[in-house]
Amino acid sequence: MTTSGGGVPTSDEALLAVENVSYSYLERFPALDDVSMTVHRGEKVALLGANGCGKSTLLKVLAGLLFPDRGRYTAFAAEVVEDRLEDAQFARAFRSRVGFVFQNSDAQVFSPTVREEVAFGPLNMGLERDVVADRVNDSLTMLEVLDLADRAPYQLSGGQKKRVAIASVLVMNPDVLLFDEPTATLDVRTQEWLIDLIVELNAAGKTIVLATHDLDSLDRLADRCVVFSEEHRVAADGATAPLLADHELLASVNLVRARGSRADAGGPGLRSRRVESRQTPEMSRSSEVPAGRPASS
Repeated sequence: MTTSGGGVPTSDEALLAVENVSYSYLERFPALDDVSMTVHRGEKVALLGANGCGKSTLLKVLAGLLFPDRGRYTAFAAEVVEDRLEDAQFARAFRSRVGFVFQNSDAQVFSPTVREEVAFGPLNMGLERDVVADRVNDSLTMLEVLDLADRAPYQLSGGQKKRVAIASVLVMNPDVLLFDEPTATLDVRTQEWLIDLIVELNAAGKTIVLATHDLDSLDRLADRCVVFSEEHRVAADGATAPLLADHELLASVNLVRARGSRADAGGPGLRSRRVESRQTPEMSRSSEVPAGRPASS
């Protein structure tokens, strides 16, 4: 047993591990190239890199939504492959232990009411209705949206939808929580609330893996960073503070301006840089199927 930088106990137990994983969209557009990474119980891990580097694709592999072209993915000491997830018992166990919160809440929240949205996952896992009702109320209360239970998702603000999306994952009580760009598009107050929530969930024993290219909140959101290059490979893996101090590394992966550049010399002193790029197949919504929602047979 060890302790993270935030004082949260972590374990040497490996919950998730990818070994030499590669993946390409349509067999033509590389998204991951020989990526290896292990996530241990109790960690807060950030996947860090510019847009299109592969971090969202890796989250989808960890969520069991995509499957490597090459390499191996293991979760809770069992290899995760497409055939295994077609087995109802294996899928139920895996989906209940790994929860995924998408960047775009509209891709995740689609039931007629908020209450039905949050109940969808546990009902499909076969839980009794009275148990589900209690879990739904507890989750909505924790996320401070119980008063929205009978509202339609399309009537909600972006921040409210994000809370409902998180509630629909927390209701399953997963061991691991995956967040894709958790603070993107949120107002400042909602960003602060979400950062605090992630820290509290980790302190309560949840293992956190999140993808981001925003450096500003990393000292709170992650104790460890896995940095991706624009060539879709792991460029560095280590404690957050030293990696954030490595300006040369961050510049090489297009997260900050290189020292001596014209913008660095005279432009605004931004610590982080949100890199604009063309939409890649990795960012397509066509493959976004919320975790915990097994495909119909």
